[in-house]
Amino acid sequence: MTAPVKPDFILTNLDNLALQTGKIAVLVDGVAPRTRAVKRLDRLTRGAVLRVMRSDAFGKLKVGEAIELAYPSGLAADALLVVRLPRRADQDQARKAGGVIGRALGKDGCLVIADGHPRTAEVAFGLTLRAYDFANHKTGDKKDLGPVTFMVSAPEVVAAGFADLAALAEGVFFTRDLVNEPSNVLTTFEFAERLAALRDLGLEVEVLDEEQLSHLGMRLLLGVGQGSESPSKVVVMQWKGGVDDAPPLALVGKGVVFDTGGISIKPAAGMEDMTMDMGGAGVVAGVMRALALRKARANVVGLVGIVENMPDGRAQRPGDVVRSMKGDTVEVINTDAEGRLVLADVLWYAQERFNPAGIIDLATLTGAVIVALGHENTGVFSNDDDLCNAFLKAAAAEGEGAWRMPMGQAYDDKLKSRIADMMNVGGREGGAVTAAQFLKRFIKEGLPWIHLDIAGTALVKADLPLSPKGATGWGVLALNRLIRDKFEAK
Repeated sequence: MTAPVKPDFILTNLDNLALQTGKIAVLVDGVAPRTRAVKRLDRLTRGAVLRVMRSDAFGKLKVGEAIELAYPSGLAADALLVVRLPRRADQDQARKAGGVIGRALGKDGCLVIADGHPRTAEVAFGLTLRAYDFANHKTGDKKDLGPVTFMVSAPEVVAAGFADLAALAEGVFFTRDLVNEPSNVLTTFEFAERLAALRDLGLEVEVLDEEQLSHLGMRLLLGVGQGSESPSKVVVMQWKGGVDDAPPLALVGKGVVFDTGGISIKPAAGMEDMTMDMGGAGVVAGVMRALALRKARANVVGLVGIVENMPDGRAQRPGDVVRSMKGDTVEVINTDAEGRLVLADVLWYAQERFNPAGIIDLATLTGAVIVALGHENTGVFSNDDDLCNAFLKAAAAEGEGAWRMPMGQAYDDKLKSRIADMMNVGGREGGAVTAAQFLKRFIKEGLPWIHLDIAGTALVKADLPLSPKGATGWGVLALNRLIRDKFEAK
């Protein structure tokens, strides 16, 4: 796994500031140096810090942004980042300030002068998230990062505040690594092995093979993978940190390690991105890792269906009728609408085995949700206002875009089949909604449920404030907060 930056927190000591190499970042407020550290930097740089703070350019910066001085006079450092971050800055602003510093990190490291700022732990978290670099398959041009040290007035307090955030960062990095991996590396075997290794953190992990899945009646899931040389699997991860015998929250993820579309094959252009079609399972895995690392006081079970959708002589055909674990029959109109087939069986299994308090599934399910919401928001579908509102509140608090989408009988009617209980697609119009309606048919009456279509947010083509282009890890933070706020024992 890509190792997150692990910042050190030390007591403020300005004696050797002029000799500090690498980069120096300083958090400032207002239009004049106020703290002892900022005043010291200003003297060493012969007033350069004050000139920056009084400049028009600095005045136009948003909170959390910075101006960089290259090779500042009076310092041995290569650069000085003057970061605008008032003491009253909110969590999002503090994390973005950290992201600015994280993007600038280099091999010589960085000293961050926080000097008593109340949001220092959040700055460190943003720095850690943005410093991520997936370089597992590069033989050169790797982003080697030097040490990162925060100079603070109360190191022990800040370090304690950062502990849970460090666990979250590991969960996000785990998800990003899984989503970024090419499919010849992250096979169904390898994916299952990486999840099985979570046993070392205290999770109970089971790997169900095709024989077991066939015995359980998961024909929808097995049908998706029957054209692949890589066998389909379901991995069950349990974290039992809550009250004994209390029903768990169930998280269910789509884990299609590569999606050609099957017989309904996709166009060649852009097919290389289908290595990320296991993004939902990646998020579930990242959340479970974070919960274990921070010893969450909650009962949570994560279940992921791991398959590969390939075309060959054994592959599922358009027009096939397949019986689900639930017992309903599905006419497969389009083999490229495979994720909902995988989820349907795993959702039913999760309910039958664990009788959960609620269930949330995640999937890179439809291109239609990208048409509707772009890459800024995940589509949220739910049958329960309380759970849905709690999730939306958690996502907003963590800065992860989410937007509730409609559902209704008119959309469900589009799934009617002439020869089976339902079709797996309902036409182009409202495609993300009809996909959610399909999944809802596999949710038991009265069980709170959310479906998260992360097709637009799991992987992006441009840098974001807290992640480089590529896999984002969207959902790990929001789901962790939801669990902490709604499901964790107080």
